[in-house]
Amino acid sequence: MSTQVGTTEPRSLPPDEAIDVAVVGAGPTGLMIANLLGLHGLRVRVIEAGPALIDFPRGVGMDDETLRTFQTAGLVERVLPHTIPHQLLVFVDAKQRDLARLAPPQADFGWPRRNGFVQPLADRVLLDGLARFDDVEIQFSSRVTDVAQDADGVSLTIETPDGEQTLRAAFAVGADGGSSATRKALGLGFEGTSSAANWFVIDVRNDPLGRPGAYVCCDPRRPYVSISIPHGIRRFEFMLKAGETEADAMTDEFLARLLEPIVPASAKVDIIRRRVYTHHSRLAEHFRSGRVFLIGDAAHLMPVWQGQGYNSGIRDALNLSWKIAMVHRGLAADHVLDTYESERHDHAKAMIDLSTRVGKAVSVTNRFGALARDLFFRSLSAIPKAKTYIVTMKFKPMPTMREGALTRVGSVSEPSPVGRLFIQPTVSTRAVPSTKLDDALGPWFALIAWNNDPRQILDDDARRRLARSGVRVVEARPATQLHWNAPAADGTTLDGTAPDDSVLVVGDLDGSLKRWFDAHPESVLLVRPDRIVGGASPAHAASEMVRAFDAAVGAPDPRPATVGGNAVAGNAVGGNA
Repeated sequence: MSTQVGTTEPRSLPPDEAIDVAVVGAGPTGLMIANLLGLHGLRVRVIEAGPALIDFPRGVGMDDETLRTFQTAGLVERVLPHTIPHQLLVFVDAKQRDLARLAPPQADFGWPRRNGFVQPLADRVLLDGLARFDDVEIQFSSRVTDVAQDADGVSLTIETPDGEQTLRAAFAVGADGGSSATRKALGLGFEGTSSAANWFVIDVRNDPLGRPGAYVCCDPRRPYVSISIPHGIRRFEFMLKAGETEADAMTDEFLARLLEPIVPASAKVDIIRRRVYTHHSRLAEHFRSGRVFLIGDAAHLMPVWQGQGYNSGIRDALNLSWKIAMVHRGLAADHVLDTYESERHDHAKAMIDLSTRVGKAVSVTNRFGALARDLFFRSLSAIPKAKTYIVTMKFKPMPTMREGALTRVGSVSEPSPVGRLFIQPTVSTRAVPSTKLDDALGPWFALIAWNNDPRQILDDDARRRLARSGVRVVEARPATQLHWNAPAADGTTLDGTAPDDSVLVVGDLDGSLKRWFDAHPESVLLVRPDRIVGGASPAHAASEMVRAFDAAVGAPDPRPATVGGNAVAGNAVGGNA
């Protein structure tokens, strides 16, 4: 049996070696969750049926949440060279006149909302990232043929070039795509619909147009898409008409006819690949079955029109990874794993529904229906508020969780910030003059108190709970106050007290944090590793909020050990380093 760890030389593994998590599939979701679990110190093996990563583009759009997840994984600087920030998306009519223009300027979460990217290069960044971890490995040319589980773990039967192998894991994650063998082995349904029309996708090198942005031409004669992605690559997508077969589409003559109105001398176009696709709108019956989970396309399929298939899978990986880590470390009860489905199912469905509606609008082939559609979108553009709503992509469903691994004890806002993504401004720390907030917080939980010393507003029990779970404790202040009470040259603080590095002080450089807290009466937040607000309260209720979150995830009561007569509580994961 051959294995590969990152990009290092293959090595042999014992056939029955037990690990923490087996990940089936080395697509972006499988590679991302393996990186995140590696950050949390788990032993992981990724099992991929193919001999190597897929080397042609599939997804071409990456959103701000996905870039934030690459940041959490410690890989964002490696993937940025393969992205185009602030990518424009324009829907045009048959005469190339604008119907809708999406150019969101916001970067509330630290990154542009729309980014073009080259998926094979982004996947390679994720693969190479695995080499950082001694206990994370990838095994190519290995197909999972059976998944069996019991109360203690999962047994996977794997067909390899060297024979059958059995792998034992505490948990398994099916990231093996829309035709997921893992989902089928679990007997889970995959309900939904498939588009009646197929689409012909062509990727070319040495972009013959060079124009930036993504253009969707809603021409009833033949809708098509033209997208600029990094490194001189352009994607074209054409809807096939009734009677046009995949065999027809693969001929050079057919390709030339499609490209001729767009690209003169199309015979000279440098083709990377051509492929016929069917758009699916499907959702798995469940995302969890015992110790086995489905993520990405194995859990949900959606049309391409909002570019959210790739991004939804990355959200899955982030949401599930820290929950597996908590349960495996004994920091949460098993039921927290059920919250993966309850938190991700509805949002994935909302993305499927939006993408399906947009696809239907784009694919109109009736001339009168297309005219009505065009008039509708032009009328919206004539209304300032409606135009802003479209341009800024406020129609995009945001993760909003009403139940799951969170608590609303102490939260008084309506709507509550609990269950929503927290912002990511640029801040300062006493060690670093300028950094993104998530980099200051680290990849685990953080408790953020505005303009208060958390040590003073939390009781002993709440502080022990935070220490036991490795929660980073943060005091956020205006940047002008960053160094107030900082250690002086003699080792004391300005008010004469002993320094304490258990609290990270961050300075609000541009006022974004203050504006957020100005808008909410809650001044203390418990932010989860996926940057969802897990709890929020005024300062006086912070200890009760911490206890309520512990109850929500089934955390054990803190039991500090004693060393030399002094009580201590370790940072099991993450920590305040």
